[in-house]
Amino acid sequence: MYIPKLYKNENQEDIQNFIHQNGFGILVNQTDGKLWATHIPLLLEEKDRKQILVGHVSRENPQAESFKTNDEVLIVFSGVHTYISSSWYDHENVPTWNYLAVHVYGKVQLHSLEESIEALKRLVNKYEAKSEKPVRVEDLSKKTMLQARGIVSFEIEITAIEAKKKLSQNRDDKNYQTIISKLENSNDYQSIEVAKEMKKNRKL
Repeated sequence: MYIPKLYKNENQEDIQNFIHQNGFGILVNQTDGKLWATHIPLLLEEKDRKQILVGHVSRENPQAESFKTNDEVLIVFSGVHTYISSSWYDHENVPTWNYLAVHVYGKVQLHSLEESIEALKRLVNKYEAKSEKPVRVEDLSKKTMLQARGIVSFEIEITAIEAKKKLSQNRDDKNYQTIISKLENSNDYQSIEVAKEMKKNRKL
């Protein structure tokens, strides 16, 4: 990912929190000689003092078969984003887009059936945590759990992470504050959330 120095995020705690909060990623690799992408939830975990991502795809997905011969993958995590109008500046310029994103590179290692079940438990527990009546994998019937044989579960050993935080850092305080005000006064959720990120990124 192209990241000008001004927009590069190297805060590891910040990056980890971003992945935890935006865990629905796009898994990309070479499959059957072409680029292939699958949208899936992934868990950021630690194993043997190394960071890994844990997830699964359908066994019918051609990407699953490709893992056996091509273990290198890219995962794209996207955060909030919004359009920035240059009409908000006190000088002439071009419009742009503010956004947060993290790219993770790694190598896939396939799970056994037992490891797949344990990974499913952790994934379900994460997203059921706020449910009024949380579903637990342990409580599902044997018949329902047969569906677990229809997935290919895996972990990805992370080899590199690139994080970009493009939040108008190239603007002076006056224009930076104007952008925040314009975003806060919109009715758009994404714009309001970007304004919050801009406030956190620069104390005015």
